[in-house]
Amino acid sequence: MSRFEQHNFRGQKALIRVDFNVPLDANNQITDDTRMRAALPTIQKILSDGGAVILMSHLGRPKDGPTPKFSLQHLVAQLSQLIGQPVQFADDCIGASAQQAAATLQPGKLLLLENLRFYKEEEKGDPGFAEKLSALGDVWVNDAFGTAHRAHASTAVIASYFPKENRFFGLLMEAEVNSAERVLHRAEKPFTAIIGGAKVSDKILIIENLLDRATDIIIGGGMAYTFWKAQDKKIGNSLCEEDRLNLALDILQKAEQKGVKIHLPVDSKLADKFAADANTKNGDSGAIEPGWMGLDIGVKARADFREVILRSKTILWNGPMGVFEMATFQAGTKAIAEAVAEATQNGAFSLVGGGDSVAAVNQFGFAEKVSYVSTGGGAMLEYFEGKVLPGIAAVGA
Repeated sequence: MSRFEQHNFRGQKALIRVDFNVPLDANNQITDDTRMRAALPTIQKILSDGGAVILMSHLGRPKDGPTPKFSLQHLVAQLSQLIGQPVQFADDCIGASAQQAAATLQPGKLLLLENLRFYKEEEKGDPGFAEKLSALGDVWVNDAFGTAHRAHASTAVIASYFPKENRFFGLLMEAEVNSAERVLHRAEKPFTAIIGGAKVSDKILIIENLLDRATDIIIGGGMAYTFWKAQDKKIGNSLCEEDRLNLALDILQKAEQKGVKIHLPVDSKLADKFAADANTKNGDSGAIEPGWMGLDIGVKARADFREVILRSKTILWNGPMGVFEMATFQAGTKAIAEAVAEATQNGAFSLVGGGDSVAAVNQFGFAEKVSYVSTGGGAMLEYFEGKVLPGIAAVGA
């Protein structure tokens, strides 16, 4: 049982940093409440103990103070419905209205503060701002893994204003950290990392860190063609980072020295233009003619990668295999999702993280069929790059 679960919050006001940075449409209606639902177990545990909950979050990137379209007021109706009781709202996060609302909040009740980023001090990690926030609650709970890589006032600096015994990870944060730790430090072998996406430059640190941990690294998406070109293969008009060719070669050499098998897609679904209605054909990834580009992994690559995934005991998936937003080029990413789900069913531990991979498992209906789907895109990337995340360090500091 975790420290959070063991603690009784009866009579305490818990100040919880959540990540309610949810997408809104033009009418300020929530289009995806996944992040809100992810925080419910933490909220409900405190309420059922007889504690009161004060939620703080950011929404969007407001540039010049309070901006109506970025107000957390837009979330109140949906949150009330999810919690099953009316949610109180403070139109500020540190001023008199917030102080008054927090001071009068009764046990079993919930208060949502206005957008933290209406104050520039939040992102600057200002101690004075953090202290004012801390005065609203008796304990601080960080349940916002998605912002754990930011040393902001509410995600890290605030911790110093609470004694160590009054700082907690929420249940979502615990699950995120435990899943990431299991993959990074306690992975059962064979351990396969599936890395996709457009650019080698975006994933270089994660690949280098995994060279000391994984047995197999599958590389798909646009970044695969930089690796092919680095080996003097013909990639036609496929995406390529010319300034990263030596880096790609270096990764291949390091992998060989460390006994890590790098798997590149031997064939690709080729297109004569970057469009859903392009002419397409299957072809060798290293012999693509001018005028053609690879926009998805091919038939043979799907079979090869499936074989590697099915013999794995631990799987990390970050990044799609092609331009899966276009139905014409989604077969590769879908095949990976199917293989990861099947391997999980056979006993492997699978962690899916990063915006596009998460979108893919949700789109194809496999979210419930993998071990864990991470909510923290940038935070998870930095964690697997081997960086210390301020929001995690602050709880134990």
